[in-house]
Amino acid sequence: MGLTFSEKILARKAGRPVRAGDVITASPDFYLSHDNSSAIIGEFKKLGLAKVKAPEKIVIILDHIVPAADEKYAQNHKTIREFVWAQSIPNFFDIQHGVCHQVLSESGFALPGRLIMGSDSHTTTYGAYGVFAAGIGRTEMASIWATDEIWLRVPETLRIEFAGDFPHGVFAKDAILKIIGDQGADRANYEAVEFAGPAAASFSLASRMVLANMAAEMGAKNGYFEPDELTLAWARKHGRGDFEPVRSDPDAAYEAVLQYDLSVLEPQIACPHTVDNVKPVREVAGKPFHQALLGTCTNGRFEDLEVAARILRGRSVHPHIRLLVLPASRAVYLEAMKAGLLETLSEAGGVILNPGCGPCLGAHEGLLAPGEVVVGTSNRNFKGRMGGRGSEIYLASPATVAASALEGKIADPRKYL
Repeated sequence: MGLTFSEKILARKAGRPVRAGDVITASPDFYLSHDNSSAIIGEFKKLGLAKVKAPEKIVIILDHIVPAADEKYAQNHKTIREFVWAQSIPNFFDIQHGVCHQVLSESGFALPGRLIMGSDSHTTTYGAYGVFAAGIGRTEMASIWATDEIWLRVPETLRIEFAGDFPHGVFAKDAILKIIGDQGADRANYEAVEFAGPAAASFSLASRMVLANMAAEMGAKNGYFEPDELTLAWARKHGRGDFEPVRSDPDAAYEAVLQYDLSVLEPQIACPHTVDNVKPVREVAGKPFHQALLGTCTNGRFEDLEVAARILRGRSVHPHIRLLVLPASRAVYLEAMKAGLLETLSEAGGVILNPGCGPCLGAHEGLLAPGEVVVGTSNRNFKGRMGGRGSEIYLASPATVAASALEGKIADPRKYL
């Protein structure tokens, strides 16, 4: 019986053959943290150590509350900067860079065959590049800083095979929402999710990041696409250091194999207050709302802004709607600005904000009042996540968000594309 992607990567890191269910100790290639580094520093200091074990492997990217929203957050950032300087951590990205998962990826850390741990649940995003990437807790991260090691249980693998082509006006976000809606938010608890099949290669790298990012919303430990020539070409051009791709064997053992035909999909939307409460957009079309959100680590990339601009070009956002636009990174911001996308979105009535997480985590920049409703491209719609507990969050593709912002009510985007 062959081996899965996860079994191969973790065997390489453990230095011995492993199978799903085994427990290993491994040294990650990199470990990410963001604004929560301040809390991790507190845990690290409890260990009584003067220095981190491998400062060159630590990647810290400030993104959650940037610029600082109040004195507390400003102090957190100050604590992190002073720690970075004291520990000689070379891979520090201050507030101007963008969302951690986008910045880490576009900076060339996420390369095929690597093991990356992050103190953020959507660290699974790097699986788009053939990385075993998983989220961990703050105390675990402090322990890695101290020892350069972590223990992991090798996950079983759920394989999802795609066939067909997306119909007009249907996107990667619709595909992952459909899967989560069908399978449930706990379907892949502590499993690896392998996105494969004959249509997998048709996904852009940005679209692969959408699926790998939201694998976390199925409970997955990690989610990934096998690296193909698209991935390898990107890695050779942008990567930091060497890499060795890993792929599942043809006869690998999977927990289950699911089949999805992209050609029969239609625009999807996750309704309050769980991510698996998914319906076709047509079933909730016409519902009024207050705020539209384009951005976050799920859908804040160039192709997301481009499709929204295509819908809104020459038009105006409905007068009752506030449209917030947060490019996922400074690089995305600059690219979108040079292409005229930000100008288009601003002329349509959008408010262009700095790259970062924005209101997604409920800390600042566009929070909701009780009773308000947002339609956004983020990845979670828990009750109260984006402001008042009496507010509602709908999750959809950038096209659906743009079309809805235009009409002032939830709308199917296909008529505009």
